[in-house]
Amino acid sequence: MDASLFIASRLRFKGKIAVVCIAVSFFVMIVAVAISSGFRYELRSSLSEISGDILLSTPDLNIMSEDSHVDVSDPCISYVESSDLVSEIVPVVWRAGIVKHGDSMHGVVVKGLPCSISDSVALGISIPRKLSRASGLKPGDRMLTYFIGDDMKLRQFNVVDVHDALVETDDRYVVYASLSDMQRLNGWSSDQVSAVEIHLAEGLDEVDDILDATQEIGSIVSLYQEDSDLVATSSVFRYPNLFDWLSLIDFNMGIILLLMTIVAGFNMISGLLIMLFENISTIGLLKSIGMTDKAISKVFLVSSARLTAIGMAVGNALALIFCLVQGTTHLLKLNPENYYVSFVPVKVDFSMVLLADLVSFAAIMVLLLIPCLFISKLDPAQTVRVR
Repeated sequence: MDASLFIASRLRFKGKIAVVCIAVSFFVMIVAVAISSGFRYELRSSLSEISGDILLSTPDLNIMSEDSHVDVSDPCISYVESSDLVSEIVPVVWRAGIVKHGDSMHGVVVKGLPCSISDSVALGISIPRKLSRASGLKPGDRMLTYFIGDDMKLRQFNVVDVHDALVETDDRYVVYASLSDMQRLNGWSSDQVSAVEIHLAEGLDEVDDILDATQEIGSIVSLYQEDSDLVATSSVFRYPNLFDWLSLIDFNMGIILLLMTIVAGFNMISGLLIMLFENISTIGLLKSIGMTDKAISKVFLVSSARLTAIGMAVGNALALIFCLVQGTTHLLKLNPENYYVSFVPVKVDFSMVLLADLVSFAAIMVLLLIPCLFISKLDPAQTVRVR
């Protein structure tokens, strides 16, 4: 049996405050990772719902007019759909309009989708909750909408549903309608749409993944398109401010991880120093019987690693409980005007949690090598007393 491990198992550390500090530090780190992942997931999902990860459209796409359209029977779209990068493609029709209800008027973007809750009612629509509050519209009401283009057009939509929208585009509310209703509004055939939204395969979530996929799909379009003039644009290009904001959150998360690791490390350093001072005579005795400085350091490092692991486990458990409660109840709220979401989003990415744990644990153990230098300075002749 390893003598260092045996002695370490017999040491008792009284400074429990260090373990508490370790637990708090790991709690903060895991919650920071979960919140960062939550913001990324919620905003990416919302952006994907609004306009897909990648958009295929004509270069002169104009949501104010019915002149700009894409033919979904274009052969290159079939080649794009067969790509391993693509999970699905969705043909959509967009038109900008003005909603008038009572004395209030609001700009909206009406988005026609192939499958929508509004299909159950003629000219049925689903409006965002923010528009419902601003205008007083509710399910069962009629929504008078003006479409300004080459000619003024008017539609009386029926509000079927109110949905929660995380992100709005161009300061307009996004209203969901039936694809066929919007095609009739524009005077288009069933093959003509404003654009084709591309949703990427699962796992392609990062900015670099989206940009690489956009370049690859753009190459496919260039290779196979014949008479059409389609272009592929990414959500990163269309919403740069949001992705910059997500990058800032990731940067802040990195700073939090670094600070919490340093705090936990220095708390364990102080705890290890206390342990060393409490066991000066033991260290001297071990040196006098021929135990090397390296072996003695191992005794205290093993004991400290055990305490760090206990604090890490407690911190992880508390963080996961917090994420479970917040994820199911949305107890902590945010101002959506500043944060785009109305609650603190959390998403536990176990690979990121494990990585944060391993990196932080390794960094703490490296920091603990500093107080171990104290062992080499001890003289057993001065620390061991014969009684």
